[in-house]
Amino acid sequence: MTPAGFHTLNNCRVEKGYRHWGHDIGDEDTPAEAGLGFAVALAKPDFLGRAATLRQKAKGPLCKRMVNLALLSTGTDTPLMYLEEPILRDGVIVGSVTSGAWGHRVGLSLAMGYVTAPQAVTPEWLNTGHWEVEIACQRHPARVQCAPFYDPDRRRLQ
Repeated sequence: MTPAGFHTLNNCRVEKGYRHWGHDIGDEDTPAEAGLGFAVALAKPDFLGRAATLRQKAKGPLCKRMVNLALLSTGTDTPLMYLEEPILRDGVIVGSVTSGAWGHRVGLSLAMGYVTAPQAVTPEWLNTGHWEVEIACQRHPARVQCAPFYDPDRRRLQ
């Protein structure tokens, strides 16, 4: 362990894809949309929201989903993503950034945000198309995925 400042903790959080209440998740987002369905104990007999969670699960793939983004450019001139930057797929805005930071361990400008699809946000939909993030009126190519860019298998604590 070593002391770390707030911005360093935020950078680590974004690298690992850890959500922040108020920025990345709020009361209008469901656990499944936020990628946190694994944390819901559906085996519990009753809790507030259980019925709604089961209904959403029965519907199948989601039309809204939290994703992780990385700008494809690297180096000192790579811009940072912070909040509300538009996410585009094939030139059409499909979402916005909720949190962003520089990923020191992966050497990339990283962000999290929600995207929506007409039918469903599936791995195939994410892996196709041309993805960009608009920062200060300029579009930058990006990679989009559900897993975090650092430790996607969640084997490391830090």
